[in-house]
Amino acid sequence: MEYLFDRILIIQTAFIGDVILATPIVEKLKKFYPGASIDFLLRKGNESLLDNNPNLNEVIIFNKKEKKYQNLIRLIKYIRGKKYDLVINIQRYATTGIITVFSRAKLTVGFKENPLSFLFSRKIINGIDTRKQSPHEVERNIKLIEEFTDSSFEMPRLYPSAKDKKKIDTPEKYYCIAPNSVLYTKEYPIDKWVELIKKLPADATVYLLGAPNEKEKSNKIMKQCNCKNVVNLTGSLTFLESAALMQGAKMNFMNDSAPLHIASAVNAPARAIFLSTSPVLGYGPLSDDSLVIETKRKLSCRPCGRTGKKKCPEGHFLCSDIPVQDILETL
Repeated sequence: MEYLFDRILIIQTAFIGDVILATPIVEKLKKFYPGASIDFLLRKGNESLLDNNPNLNEVIIFNKKEKKYQNLIRLIKYIRGKKYDLVINIQRYATTGIITVFSRAKLTVGFKENPLSFLFSRKIINGIDTRKQSPHEVERNIKLIEEFTDSSFEMPRLYPSAKDKKKIDTPEKYYCIAPNSVLYTKEYPIDKWVELIKKLPADATVYLLGAPNEKEKSNKIMKQCNCKNVVNLTGSLTFLESAALMQGAKMNFMNDSAPLHIASAVNAPARAIFLSTSPVLGYGPLSDDSLVIETKRKLSCRPCGRTGKKKCPEGHFLCSDIPVQDILETL
């Protein structure tokens, strides 16, 4: 069946990495429907991720933290007025299901796991399985539009500008470390980061990256390390400025967190350290030069969930037992 779409909306109001892993849908749709006007709905705070994206017409912002339901009603009215031909809902939660159903779009597509998917025109099984290797999240997302495009893989993409790339006057050789994560069981310990920094070439600069609310851990690393070649940029850069910096790094080190997906979106070299979570869930790095590093212990409790925990459910946190030497040997 041949489809004609003039107005398309993509919905992903989850976290930073989720938005990045949704960008392949934008790329594919624009290739197959170059004349279509494509909009993207995301949560307030993530909108700058999509700055400079040449394939998007409008980035629509949903403020979920203030007057959520008033904003939801206002948002639905706005979306109805856009008269979309196709709405693609990547999330599996009720709020976005409500937006999708009440959008009055001609065609609505989403994952079967969404509680309102029985009202969608098309529903696709997500396919994540904690017991075995699952398809990558990008592949799962592409399944949503396979009927309208094809099944070929597409890389996530961010578009740092020339201004973003000039933000930091970088030396010839430097490394980036993003030591933080939202949840404790996904964070490589501070003393291990310090050890890694001290074993990297002394003539290279090391930049610490992160969000404004992550300064505490970076400050502790700076204090324990006491190295002149370390620069703390935590909270100082935008998403795209961080992406541009990572793109030129000799290597980028991070947890299973948003910087991993930022690296993938600009094909930056990456060493992703997975602790309580696991790449079998489908959130591993995609850069040409990227590797996952995880404990060699056989732990029946791992992974303990899709997104990590605030504390180790078993009380031992043995998934963090990853020698720094294991990381260095991958370089």
